[in-house]
Amino acid sequence: MIAQGEIVTLEGAETARPLRKSSVHLADSAVETLVEQIKGLIDSRNLGVGDPLPSERELGEMFSSSRTTVREAMRILKTYGVVEVRPKVGAVIIDRRMDAVFDLYSFNTLELSLQTFVDTQGFRKLIELGAIDALFEKATSADIAELRAINDAMEAEPNIERASLRDFSFHARLVGILGNKQIDDIYRIMKPVMLKIMENGINRRKFGATNYGEHAGIIDALEARNRFAYQYRVATHLEAGLALFKEEEEPIT
Repeated sequence: MIAQGEIVTLEGAETARPLRKSSVHLADSAVETLVEQIKGLIDSRNLGVGDPLPSERELGEMFSSSRTTVREAMRILKTYGVVEVRPKVGAVIIDRRMDAVFDLYSFNTLELSLQTFVDTQGFRKLIELGAIDALFEKATSADIAELRAINDAMEAEPNIERASLRDFSFHARLVGILGNKQIDDIYRIMKPVMLKIMENGINRRKFGATNYGEHAGIIDALEARNRFAYQYRVATHLEAGLALFKEEEEPIT
C-alpha cells in the first residue's frame, strides 16, 4: 500500500516522480450525471413531445442537485434539441435533435477540403447508385415529372446560389423516392457541404447548362429503367466536380 506523499520509483527510471491521482472535474461530472438522470426520468415517465418536465426546483430536490447544476443540465438538454423552455409553462419535451445535428454540421463546414469532397460524393454514390433497384421499383410518373420540373427551374435560376439550391432539391427529391426518412434526414444534414460542392461545380461548368443536361440524362435513364445508363449518368455526374476541384491547391472557402 502506498502512503500519502510517498515517492514511487519505476525500476530503471532515471528520476523518481510522485504518483498523483488524475484530476476529476466534479462540476462537469455532476452535470453529466444529472443530464442522464433527467433522460432516465423522461423514459420512466414515458414523457413525449409537448409534455412538461418538473420545475428546476423540483428537479434539484428530486436528484439532490444545486440550482446551478440543474440549469447547466437543462442548457445541455436544450442544445441536444430535447427540451425547450416556454414562458409560463416551463421546460417541455421537444424533438429537434435533427435540427441540433444540422446546426452543428453547418458550423463545421466553413471550408471544403478535397477529402470532404471525395467522402461526400462517395457516400452519395452509395445511396443514389446503390438504391437503383428500389428507385426503379418505386419511381412513378409523378416523381419523374417533379424531377423534370426541378431541373427546368434550376436552369432558369439567375444566379449560382439559387441554382445550387435547386440542384440540391433535385438530388433530395431523387432519394426521396425511396421513402426512407433516415436517408432524407442525412441529406438534410449534409446540405451545407453539398451546396458548397454544387456551387463550385455550377460556377465552373458553364453555370447551369452542363448540370442541366446531366440531370436530364439521369431522369431519362430512371424513366426508361435503363440500368446501365442510370449507373453511368449518376456516376459521371457525381464525379465530374473532382477534376475541377483538383485544380485548386487551397481548400474552397
